[in-house]
Amino acid sequence: MQNKPIIGITMGDPFGNGPEITMRALEDKTIYERCNPVVIGDYSSMEYARKVAEKIRGSKLSIHRINDVSEALFTYGTIDLLDMGLVPAEEIPDSLSADKPEPFGIGACKTGGEASFQYIKKVIDLAMHDVVDATVTNAISKEAINMAGHHYSGHTEIYADFTGTDKYTMMLAHHDLRVVHVSTHVSLREACDRVKKARVLECIRIANEGCKALGIERPKIGVAGLNPHCGENGMFGTEEIEEIQPAIDEAMAEGIYIPEKKPTPPDTVFSKALGGWYDIVVVMYHDQGHIPLKVKGFVYNKELGHWDAVAGINVTLGLPIIRASVDHGTGFGHAGSGNANELSLVNAIDYAITLANHRKKA
Repeated sequence: MQNKPIIGITMGDPFGNGPEITMRALEDKTIYERCNPVVIGDYSSMEYARKVAEKIRGSKLSIHRINDVSEALFTYGTIDLLDMGLVPAEEIPDSLSADKPEPFGIGACKTGGEASFQYIKKVIDLAMHDVVDATVTNAISKEAINMAGHHYSGHTEIYADFTGTDKYTMMLAHHDLRVVHVSTHVSLREACDRVKKARVLECIRIANEGCKALGIERPKIGVAGLNPHCGENGMFGTEEIEEIQPAIDEAMAEGIYIPEKKPTPPDTVFSKALGGWYDIVVVMYHDQGHIPLKVKGFVYNKELGHWDAVAGINVTLGLPIIRASVDHGTGFGHAGSGNANELSLVNAIDYAITLANHRKKA
């Protein structure tokens, strides 16, 4: 037990898909063979998810409520839950008497926002005090946490604030396809204005260190351009000439390996990454990185009308603690029905284990 990392998993929005996804993920015995998971959330939500899992799949998992991580059993079949006691059971709609559980139908609300925010604060505190070796987060609603008075644009900014981190970036990953972002949750117009040499260089450095944290000794870094054809020598924009290339030149002078030595056109950089040209790609804005990752990781079965895969994860690089996350939303429209896909959470747990193990060896 002592050799396995302790992974703190936040439940996410209590009225979203987090509780049932957590239940599904921890039905996998192999997770307990590689780590000691503990869930931070509410008993009311997790117990309802347990009952749904039992009804739909005959799940035999039980929930062990704890007040401190030291009380955890870390035994497969029993989910250790650090119960925050923030969501009254009567606020969770009960459709277990129906033949098939129905979605909650609640959506973003102040109660869910406050609870999910407090789960995040708690797991950050546990990691900062070395009680857990890594943190994994389920989906939250940005609208809900703002309704509760916590004005953040997402997990990344919350983690940065409560760890006192100034230089950080988001990394999305699906198997060996990885991207980090120069900017994320801003308008496209503002995103273009944020493509500056200092920030691009900062992201190249963080990407390089992030790959090393995964055990890649000499990372191959790809850097996407901003404009079509990387600006075509200034015909379609000058950001590549004035901001991106100088950042690449300085990074290479520091010994960072950028095989192409220049920005790569955005319409080919991801095909090259999938072909093994790069270990990670620095992208210039949110959707430039998110779209290819989700095209690769999200697979919808149109014949059966459901998602066969919702894969891919989100890691915040540059923090003093480890944070991996699912790369999907709260799924309010389906939450409570027991049909959520756990693959992204399993992937996030896998990444957290890898990062925690490598940090222990460093």
